[in-house]
Amino acid sequence: MASDHTNDNVRYEPNESPPTLVAVGAGLQAAVIIVAPVVLTVVIVARIAEQPDAYMSWGVFAALIVSGATTVLQAVRVGRVGAGHVLIMGTSGAFIAVCVAALVKGGPATMASLIVVSSLFQFALAARLSLLRRIFTPVVAGTVIMLIAATVMPIVFDSLTDVPDGTSDAAAPAAAVATLVVVAGLVLRAPPALRLWSPVIGIVVGCLVSVPFGLFDVQAILDAQWVGVPFASWPGFDVTPDVEFWALLPAFVVVTLVGAIETIGDGVAIQRVSQRKPKATDFRVVQGSLNADGVGNFLSGILGTLPNTTYSSSISLAEVTGIGARRVGVIIGVIFVVVAFFPKVAALLIAIPPPVAAAYLTVLLGLLFVQGMKIVIQDGVDHRKAAVAGLAFWIGVGFQNKWIFPDLLGEGFLGVLLGNGMTSGALVAVIMMVFIELTSSRRRRLNVPLDSQALPRLSEFLRGFASSAGWDSASGDRLLLVGEETLTSLLSDEGSVLGEDGRRRLVVTARSGGGGAELEFVSATEGENLEDRLAYLGEAPDIADEREISFRLLRHYASSVRHQKYHGVDIVTVHVDRSG
Repeated sequence: MASDHTNDNVRYEPNESPPTLVAVGAGLQAAVIIVAPVVLTVVIVARIAEQPDAYMSWGVFAALIVSGATTVLQAVRVGRVGAGHVLIMGTSGAFIAVCVAALVKGGPATMASLIVVSSLFQFALAARLSLLRRIFTPVVAGTVIMLIAATVMPIVFDSLTDVPDGTSDAAAPAAAVATLVVVAGLVLRAPPALRLWSPVIGIVVGCLVSVPFGLFDVQAILDAQWVGVPFASWPGFDVTPDVEFWALLPAFVVVTLVGAIETIGDGVAIQRVSQRKPKATDFRVVQGSLNADGVGNFLSGILGTLPNTTYSSSISLAEVTGIGARRVGVIIGVIFVVVAFFPKVAALLIAIPPPVAAAYLTVLLGLLFVQGMKIVIQDGVDHRKAAVAGLAFWIGVGFQNKWIFPDLLGEGFLGVLLGNGMTSGALVAVIMMVFIELTSSRRRRLNVPLDSQALPRLSEFLRGFASSAGWDSASGDRLLLVGEETLTSLLSDEGSVLGEDGRRRLVVTARSGGGGAELEFVSATEGENLEDRLAYLGEAPDIADEREISFRLLRHYASSVRHQKYHGVDIVTVHVDRSG
């Protein structure tokens, strides 16, 4: 059930408009942090695959264009595409290994085809997310977010000492410590107005400290062009799949789905850090973020650059700055597009010394790890969820650091698939959730039209369930009351979407477990979120209308209520204790 604790850290919610200077400042600082990884990921893949400089230039240009356009799309939301939140898009590090393999074995055109085809699976997942709700749970999403931090942190720590040969031994520590102290100090103690600028201030201080040591590469900035568009370098698109295509497609699909799990986690987390008053997760936002991510991957394939993904640092940035306004997401996206046409600006961002960027990313990833923990814990942790989160996390860390059977995996498909900690950990979490679902007690099912005539059939269904489960009279009456009040709440929900036969349908499932019963009500509705309504009842001094009576009874007799809203589908899950 949603918490009634107010998040005072949030200065601007998604629907609010911060002053122009504040919005530009927040967008600029996010761009300063994110543009470099967007560019460097493309550069790293191109260099490892020994691609020519012409392709590298095009890949960087196309990545910035796609990242900017999809960041704007995430913020503004067009129909069912986009989250309506500040979710920054950028090149996906999870695709580095498979994209290198595609470039080496088939070239840029083959890689482009693989990215386009695999992006279609992301659209399919978004459309059917409600059917997979028992698998892609908050526990899975939170664990993947923790794994993202855990798998990236070793690379960040390596960057802390990434300095040119012959540089003073004090150079890297001085630049990194200066950045870390300034950023952490401002985050911990600065007033909100100053905390907003903590990333920029920390990076500027770190760069200034690094200048005397020769860490800031001015020459690369001077050599870069002011304006440039490498249209002639577009690699094209292969519409005749060959053997290499089919051999690599499974790996691309798996990595795409793992990236989708990351996006699901980001879509859940950004809602938690962008609202002053915590609300139940709106899974329509998650579906929108997945669709926008799919658009980004599709466009990346068409343009022949690396696939996109949501950057989890979006959550940390929102948490540090307290700004979740959509306006900031639009500004960030526009900056990405502008930078694409100005190579000198990109060179300036790339010139930030690795120790400086690593020090700030340490703060961001630390916050991100805790955010993943919060998502797992707030969903409620029993021994099963604890086992899923614990095993998936540490197995992922083990594979990432090559602690688990490194000689057996080799450099083939399994090595590529499991060598990434986020991939292996996510697979473990999903497999365990599937096992839990398959071995759970059998569900009893009722399918009826959602109207006033459903009440007697629901009552008969619940009485039969309680009797077969051996419940006593008092527990059975409580179960019956909770079911009736949940149905009453759904019936009173105005603005509902009708089913294909012109009527709303209701599917109720019931099963024993956890010392009681779990009731799940699935209907085609689009009204208010019952979980939010129940959470806020404590603030209402009086019973305002008849619906409040149902809400209050439901809150009193049910041990937990969870309402998940998807496009066209509402799912209310209620747990009722057997005794007490």
